[in-house]
Amino acid sequence: MKRLNNGLCGVILAAGKGQRLTPLSFASPKPLLSICNKPIMQYQIENMINLGISEFFIVVGHLKEKIMRYFGDGSSLGVKIKYVEQKENLGIAHAVGQLEDHVNKPFLLFLGDIFFVPKNLKKMLDIFTRKRAGAVLAVKKELEQSYIRKNFTVILHKKTNKVIRVIEKPRYLTTYLKGCGIYMFDLAIFDAIRNTPRTAMRDEYEITTAIQILIEEGSPVYAADVIKWDMNVTVPCDLFKCNQRWLRQIQETKVVAQTARLHKNTKVINSVIGKDVSVSLPITIKNSVILEGTRIRGKDNIINSLVSSNFTVICDNPGIE
Repeated sequence: MKRLNNGLCGVILAAGKGQRLTPLSFASPKPLLSICNKPIMQYQIENMINLGISEFFIVVGHLKEKIMRYFGDGSSLGVKIKYVEQKENLGIAHAVGQLEDHVNKPFLLFLGDIFFVPKNLKKMLDIFTRKRAGAVLAVKKELEQSYIRKNFTVILHKKTNKVIRVIEKPRYLTTYLKGCGIYMFDLAIFDAIRNTPRTAMRDEYEITTAIQILIEEGSPVYAADVIKWDMNVTVPCDLFKCNQRWLRQIQETKVVAQTARLHKNTKVINSVIGKDVSVSLPITIKNSVILEGTRIRGKDNIINSLVSSNFTVICDNPGIE
């Protein structure tokens, strides 16, 4: 694939501990959790590669060695990866701030625990260049209000269409534009981050606060509706839902890793079977996700479940959307 010289680099934040994902996050950093047997972060890197980006910076922290071992220097994906450590978990803006001495060009930023399906990410780059923007925020029109309240909302100027306000975890909604954890930034964001105070809400340095400072300092910020669907993988059943939904997206009835060892009479229906899974008896696995390395020795069928060697979680099947 021919790479474009677009003067950009890619950044992925992968330092979080994922406390609400326990016990999954004890063994794996969130960005390495798999959707149909591929890590979330690999989908993200591939999305950036499709935009012509070949230079990456990954901010690591919790279980950093596993991420660094999996992706290495990026050569297996045809890119260059450098790692920067966030030694304290003090929020997204703090994580981005660790990059100031390393990044010297505009960058596309993904949060490593968000799985998304884009419509046209290139639109973000086009707006950034054409409007000479300080930032472009990926947004989605979201009718489910609880999803907006878990993220942030974006308010636009009616005439200029510039972003005039971003609100972290809003209680009262005046718009249905949800921020999706994907950002295009100029280097001016580092000035804004250095002026960003800790918030009272979570005692962290929020990226939304830094973006608001950027706006108030006169830097043009725009929004781009470029996401079909997205999910912040926060609790175990989020991982289940992402796998089930992506399985339908790629129009497969099952994904079974080549290294999985299943009893010859095992029935797999609308399910994902991870690497090195073993199933000893002829059971039915339906609408489920069996995580890497799981040993299943029981005779009970598995339905609507996320299963590992250490736990089983029954999840609501999200249905076809």
